[in-house]
Amino acid sequence: MDRNIKLGFIGFGNMAQAMAKGLLLKEVLPPKQIYACAKNWEKLRENAGDMGIQPCKTARELCENADLIVVAVKPYLIQEVLEPVKDILKDKVLVSVAAGWLFEKYEGILAPGTHHISTLPNTPVSIGEGIIVCERQHSLTKEEYELFQRLFAPIGMLQPVDTKQFGIAGTISGCGPAFAAMFIEALADAAVLHGLPRELSYGLASQMIAGTGKLQRVTKAHPGAMKDAVCSPGGTTIVGVAALERDGFRSAVIDAVDRIMKK
Repeated sequence: MDRNIKLGFIGFGNMAQAMAKGLLLKEVLPPKQIYACAKNWEKLRENAGDMGIQPCKTARELCENADLIVVAVKPYLIQEVLEPVKDILKDKVLVSVAAGWLFEKYEGILAPGTHHISTLPNTPVSIGEGIIVCERQHSLTKEEYELFQRLFAPIGMLQPVDTKQFGIAGTISGCGPAFAAMFIEALADAAVLHGLPRELSYGLASQMIAGTGKLQRVTKAHPGAMKDAVCSPGGTTIVGVAALERDGFRSAVIDAVDRIMKK
């Protein structure tokens, strides 16, 4: 636990709250060292109060209290929100979680010499099982980057990527949970159709996804080999795999990602 570091969230929507929950769950920081500000004061007070963290009425108040600032507002609001505090941000560490805002774009709006890094977390950071894609190009010092790692590695896999790969890496990790949730729901619906209780169906499907993902991460096995290991000749699994192939399962997933990238 970094006992002296204070972290602040400018913007406290779903992603910022997910990160805060993960940091508290993993005891990275105590609540009194986490600050947040947001446009809706009453909602902020309620959400911050539920976690025990410190609400701030303005971004300047937050920046005066925090050492590391997480920018978590909507992308179209970033310049408007940061302009009034860019003088004080020059002496802080700035971490962006906004889609589409990478190093060069921040260089154009921040005071010269501001230390910043662009990232894209996904929602499982709330339970310490997330992914945080990080742009390899940043302006943090070695010590600041080590602090960044200490704070956020406990809540998700930190994955540096080159700028040109940031979009696709963020799409797979950031949009993927929605696709995985749809698959879990579909498997559970099929289980309910055949008489399994809904809660048990969700539990089995979710653990199957979690376990299969971990198996691949640990063994580094090719997903095709993992699929083949479950498909006995003339068996039940290959019947299901064939049905998915006929219905365009893989092409539908590829097309979904391709459409996001072309948006």
